[in-house]
Amino acid sequence: MKDATAMPPGNIHERADSALINEDLAPTTKAQRTWRWDDFTALWIGMVVCVPTYTMASSMLDQGFSWQMALWLVFAANCIVLVPMILIGRTGTHYGVPFPVLARASFGVIGANLPALLRGLVACGWFSINCYFGALALHGFLNVVGFTLASPGEGEFISTSQLACFYAFWALHLVFIWNGLESIRKLEKFAAPLMVLASLALVVWAFMKVSPAQIFDMPAKVVEGGPRTWAALTGLVGFWATLALNIPDFTRFARRQRDQVIGQAVGLPVPMVLFSMVGVIGFSVSQILYGKAQLFPDGLLTQMGTFASAVGLLVILLANLTTNVAANLVSPSYDFSQLAPNRISFRVGGLIAALIGLLFMPWRLLATSGGYLFQWLGGYGTLLGAIAGILLVDYYLVRRTVLNVEDLYRRGGEYEYSGGWNLHALIAFALGVVPCLPGYLVVAGVLPPEAVPAALVSLFDFGWFFSLTVAGLYYYLTAKRN
Repeated sequence: MKDATAMPPGNIHERADSALINEDLAPTTKAQRTWRWDDFTALWIGMVVCVPTYTMASSMLDQGFSWQMALWLVFAANCIVLVPMILIGRTGTHYGVPFPVLARASFGVIGANLPALLRGLVACGWFSINCYFGALALHGFLNVVGFTLASPGEGEFISTSQLACFYAFWALHLVFIWNGLESIRKLEKFAAPLMVLASLALVVWAFMKVSPAQIFDMPAKVVEGGPRTWAALTGLVGFWATLALNIPDFTRFARRQRDQVIGQAVGLPVPMVLFSMVGVIGFSVSQILYGKAQLFPDGLLTQMGTFASAVGLLVILLANLTTNVAANLVSPSYDFSQLAPNRISFRVGGLIAALIGLLFMPWRLLATSGGYLFQWLGGYGTLLGAIAGILLVDYYLVRRTVLNVEDLYRRGGEYEYSGGWNLHALIAFALGVVPCLPGYLVVAGVLPPEAVPAALVSLFDFGWFFSLTVAGLYYYLTAKRN
C-alpha cells in the first residue's frame, strides 16, 4: 500500500453532497499531515497514563488475579488490539478520512450513522468516567491543602462537593473542544513526559515506604469461583476497542504510514503494562500501609496527606484531561458531525458529546471493580468488536484496500446500497452482538443466572472475539456473493 494519500483530484467539496461533508469530515490535505511517529507515541502515552488504566489493573487484583497474571493479560490484550488499531489506522493515513466516513464504505452513506452513534455514545460514557476521576482528584487535592470537604455518606455514591468538582472539571474540557485537534496534540506533547515522571515518583515513594518483596509477595485475593480469565481478557481488549475503531481520526494527520505504525507500536502495549504496574503497586501499598486497598489513585494520595500527594493529585487532573480530550472528545465530535455534517461541526459535535456525558452517572458504574471490568469494558467491547470485524473485512478482504473516495461523500454512488443502508452490514452486526446479550444481562444483574443457559452466559466472556469473528465472517460471505 502506498503512503501517499489517495485523495480525488480537485476540490471534493464541489462534487460532494452538502449533507455528507464539512471541513472536518473532508479528506485531509498534504498541509495538514504534520504528525510524526513521536506525536503518536506521545498521544498514546498521554492516553495510557490515566486513572482508568490504573483502575483496570487494581480491579484485576480485586477480582482475584495475581499481579503477574494481571500484567500478562494486559500485555496480551494490548498486543491483540494493536493489530486492528494499526490495520484500521492505515485507512486514515492512506485516504485521509475519519472513522465515520470510512464506515460509509461498509454500512452505507446513511447506515454509517449507526456505528458512528454507538461509538460516540461509548465515548460519552468514557468522557463522563474520566470527568468523575478528575473530580475525585480535585476533591482530594482540596482536602489535602486544607479544605474540609465531605465524602459520600452511607448509601450515597457521590457527595455534593464531589459533584461540584465533577461539574468544574467537566467545564475545563470545553476549552479544548473549542480550540480543536492542534491544541490536543500540543497538550499531549507537554503532558506525557510530566505524567511519566509523576508515575515514577509514586513508585519510588512506595518502595521507600514498603519493600518491593512485601508488595510483590502479597497473595492473590480469594474470590468466589476464582478469577475469570477470559472475561478479563475480553474486557482488557475492550478497553481500547474504542480507539481501534476511530483511530483514523488521528492517523489521517500522519505524514506517512511508518509514523502511525511505529508510533502506535511503541506507545501502546509496553506503556500499558508499565502503568498497570503502577496500579498494582498503588493497590497493594494502600492495603499494607493503611489497611484498605484503594481502587483509585486519588484514594491513596489523599490518605498520604502530604505536599507530594497534592502534586500527585494535580497530575491526575492533567492525566485525565489529556486522556479525555484525545480519546473521548475527538471521536464523538466526528461521530455526531456525521449525523448532520452541514449543521454539526467538530466543535458542535464535541459540545454535544460533553452535554450527553452529563447524563451518565459514573459513580454508580464504578461502585464495584466487577462493574467496571466486566459490565462496562466487556459490554461495550462486544458492540464495537462487531463493527471492527465488518470494517476490516470490507476494507482488506472485499475491497482489497481500494476505496472510491468521491462516492463516500455523495448519494447514489457505490456506497448507496439500499437507500443509503447496507442491510448485510446491519445483519452482520446483529449476528455478532445479539447472542452475547443474554450473558451481558446476567453479568449486569438484570437477569438471574438461572434464567439464561450457562453456555450463553459463558459466551459473553468472549464477547469482543465472538462479535468480531461472527460479524466479519457473515459480512465476508454475503459481500462476496454480491
